Amino acid sequence: MITIGNRLLGQLSGRRRRAWLPLLLAVLLAYPVLGLHLHEHLYFWLKFAGSPAPVAEAGLPQYRVRVEAQPVAGVDGNLSGLSYDDDRQQLWAVINNPPELLAMSTAGEVLERYPLHGFQDVEAVAYLGDDQLLLADERRQELVIVPRPSGSAPLQRTDYRALTLDLGNPERHNSGLEGLGYDRAGDRLFVVKEHSPRKLYEIRGLKASLRGDFSLAVIDHDAWIRHKNFVSDLSSVEFDARSGHLLLLSDASQLMMELGMDGQLFGYRSLWRASAGLEQSVPQAEGVALDGRGNLYLVSEPNLFYVFSREG
Repeated sequence: MITIGNRLLGQLSGRRRRAWLPLLLAVLLAYPVLGLHLHEHLYFWLKFAGSPAPVAEAGLPQYRVRVEAQPVAGVDGNLSGLSYDDDRQQLWAVINNPPELLAMSTAGEVLERYPLHGFQDVEAVAYLGDDQLLLADERRQELVIVPRPSGSAPLQRTDYRALTLDLGNPERHNSGLEGLGYDRAGDRLFVVKEHSPRKLYEIRGLKASLRGDFSLAVIDHDAWIRHKNFVSDLSSVEFDARSGHLLLLSDASQLMMELGMDGQLFGYRSLWRASAGLEQSVPQAEGVALDGRGNLYLVSEPNLFYVFSREG
């Protein structure tokens, strides 16, 4: 960036050079701030630098990496959403292109693979309990309920029921459903939309409706994430049953945030190099999941697997 600036200045006359210099300096300063999302990291740092009280109730700032950037064998790219299956103590993940569902161990090993035929752009997965999974098809804005697979046969989209969400995105381009997190005790599903604009929804009564008691309620939590410096996008969401908090993941900003059920920001965790013990920044964080012991699992494109544990 500096080299380009020097070339441009060299092509200008002395008078024009003096006139353009302030603008060029502004561009050079703006690039690291906006391109690297420094303003967002600074916002979170300043918010908690003088307000330590919420941090005492937060778990996220205490996490440090234990397994870093481990490639997932047999996966070349497009590794996306992640969810923990507490009935089998394993993970579920999805690949968005070509669409595929993966059963994984908590050590990051692929146990089974299930092609998803008729699906278009699967970005997220949530384990609902009772041998049921929920898949989010971003472009179609659909939430598809599928039973836990047995064997290795492909899953056919036409075999399953779906809930379509109207996110005000008629063209259904690549800015739809991006992440899912499920609260089993409260039967609450949390859904994030990536950007344009970023959104956080809560859907109450999902499994009750599947049993025939149709009582779905959709709540828009826009007020919780409205601040312009919050993050640039939302790539995943997870409900922490131990604390009752939400974890939000941002790929572009390389941040995780922890929110209470009133939208209060309790803590954050940078995914930059040297944060949480990371030797390198997480390149493109796409999915996050928590197990019953508080271990945090994260996947990043193209095919990287991480495990974080709380200190102490």
